[in-house]
Amino acid sequence: MRDLDDWRRWRADQDSRRLGFVPTMGALHAGHAALVRRSLAECEATVVSIFVNPTQFDDPVDLAAYPQVLEADLDLLRGLGVAAVLAPSAEAIYPDGYHYRLSEDSLSRRFCGAHRPGHFDGVLTVVMRLLNLVRPWRAYFGEKDYQQMRLVQGMAEAFFMDVEVIACATERDADGLALSSRNRRLSETQRQLAATLPLALRESRTAEAARQRLESAGFEVDYVADFEQRRLAAVRLGAIRLIDNVPLGLHRHD
Repeated sequence: MRDLDDWRRWRADQDSRRLGFVPTMGALHAGHAALVRRSLAECEATVVSIFVNPTQFDDPVDLAAYPQVLEADLDLLRGLGVAAVLAPSAEAIYPDGYHYRLSEDSLSRRFCGAHRPGHFDGVLTVVMRLLNLVRPWRAYFGEKDYQQMRLVQGMAEAFFMDVEVIACATERDADGLALSSRNRRLSETQRQLAATLPLALRESRTAEAARQRLESAGFEVDYVADFEQRRLAAVRLGAIRLIDNVPLGLHRHD
């Protein structure tokens, strides 16, 4: 559904059902499918949103290049058996022109937030708006975007929102690279190199050692940092920005 009036009519008929919700920006892959399957297993019905949120992009070029394949996404979701897809326009989501927005002044300014000013304002604002529209029982977020997931959990708690934010383990390719819509923009050479990212995070004794290994391999490193028993990182290969994190305490070598 693209029209919010249609959406509200559909949602009004669902009050007796425990809805699960998976918010996405489209270009769906197996990681999204895993979130949907978990929601389907735990909830009475599942809603997915597809919305490329312009307010969380600090680079207009990155926004323009973000893959949009709506028909393929809808085919995937039909096959999974979701109850509804919400795919609104930016004008529908931001009727106020983004004058009203939500900010967090601590965690959102670290890590990705330190390198992408305003990014998490856009994330939290759109998630709040989508949660208010969907009114789910549970909302499912992947741990690959660990900082985002923790901020959304904190937002839901701070504003007494009647939703449980569920963290789901990162889905990975066979070589360990975290699944991401951005991966399809990597060249063959970049894709091979990208698999070094999770290895460096897991195998390095310290965050600084991981940074040095990644820089030596040819990545431009935004940050590597240890937080809440995880090692978080954001790196760039050319114009493509990749993020990942791994639990600390695993066997490491250097």
